[in-house]
Amino acid sequence: MTERSAAVSRRGTNLPAMGDFNQSVIVDTIRRSRTGLSRVELVAATGLSPQTISNICRRLLDSNLIEEAGKSGSGPGKPRTMLRLNPQGRYALGVHLDPTVITVVMLDLTGAVVERSRIATPPVTDPRLIIDRIASELTALIVASGVSRERIGGVGIAAPGPIDAGRGTVVDPPHLASWHRVPLRDALQDALGLPAILDKDVTASAVAEMWAGGESGIGSFVFLYLGTGIGAGLVIHDEVVRGSSANAGEVGHIVIDPDGPPCWCGLSGCIAVTCTPQAIVHEAERLGVLGRRPAAVDVDSRGNPATDDTTTVDARFTELCRAAEAGDRVATAVIDRSAVRLTKAVAVIANLLDVDRVVFGGPFWGRVSAHYLRRVPELLEEARATRSIHRVAITGTAVGEDVAAIGAACLVLDRALTPNPKALLLT
Repeated sequence: MTERSAAVSRRGTNLPAMGDFNQSVIVDTIRRSRTGLSRVELVAATGLSPQTISNICRRLLDSNLIEEAGKSGSGPGKPRTMLRLNPQGRYALGVHLDPTVITVVMLDLTGAVVERSRIATPPVTDPRLIIDRIASELTALIVASGVSRERIGGVGIAAPGPIDAGRGTVVDPPHLASWHRVPLRDALQDALGLPAILDKDVTASAVAEMWAGGESGIGSFVFLYLGTGIGAGLVIHDEVVRGSSANAGEVGHIVIDPDGPPCWCGLSGCIAVTCTPQAIVHEAERLGVLGRRPAAVDVDSRGNPATDDTTTVDARFTELCRAAEAGDRVATAVIDRSAVRLTKAVAVIANLLDVDRVVFGGPFWGRVSAHYLRRVPELLEEARATRSIHRVAITGTAVGEDVAAIGAACLVLDRALTPNPKALLLT
């Protein structure tokens, strides 16, 4: 065997691993049914034998992961017992660390939100202080829910990238000062005594759309995340695309305006300096749409005014959107230009990946959604290479503003309930 063939060869599986995989297949099949399924329907849906279905369903009932949900059948023969997920069988925690706001949620086994909380991200540079605050919020959430820790499967963490998924660290995100290789996953795992998973916020958002977004989370789509920064969560044929280091979706340095402002990456007119809330606010200020802000007493490492903190940008972005809603033509033109620029980036991504739809979401989405949904679909069709073959749907998230936090909790549920063929391989 050559070195190359050895590197790509695959090993087999064993019976315990196959049993766990089959259980995940059954749970996932039940989860995807709105009304539940009978054992006979599970045989048809999964291809497993009636005896395998019966044995696994008995274990799932004993462990409270599924429950019986009445009888079904109006024709001849014995009515069939329907099975569905037991919402109270397991719970999952999720936290979204954003430079502006921290959101924590608890989901039940069906993905429904049981508890949620939101606080402003503390304006400190010591990551330990922020981690302590997150742990306190999660602990308070558990107490408020009344759910015992034994029924909580873990905590998912959605953080701005880049991340080192293997080590569970956050690595120098643009808007979190001093977050250099911070071991966020292990710190929260130790603080809460629960298993923890770390993923990028854009990827977590895409997972949330798959779990709770209905039709918008099926097939192949891009989740375009509009937050303090802009990123893309990628799903192809119902599979999340994370890339070799779990950092896929870093779209901030796609150039959409070569004559635009210089970017710290060395190029000009990148998404990061033309489409982000900070860039849009800067343009509005230059055009006199927004009132004067306090003079900056310092600049950050990239030369931006010290008053460009994320909280100030968030407030002034809201002010701009309200001016546009009130009919201010200059404010409306600023938002319109941002939609045109962002559509150019969306076209690049859609042409590259050949997706079915683009889903917009994130903390800033709600304030521009009405305007963008009027402008982006038409603009995108003009720029797509496959427009004569199929359309690309444009939609807002069906999950809501807390999509990243909900997605973080869905990471825990996804790991527990979704079949993973890689688990069958011997290592």
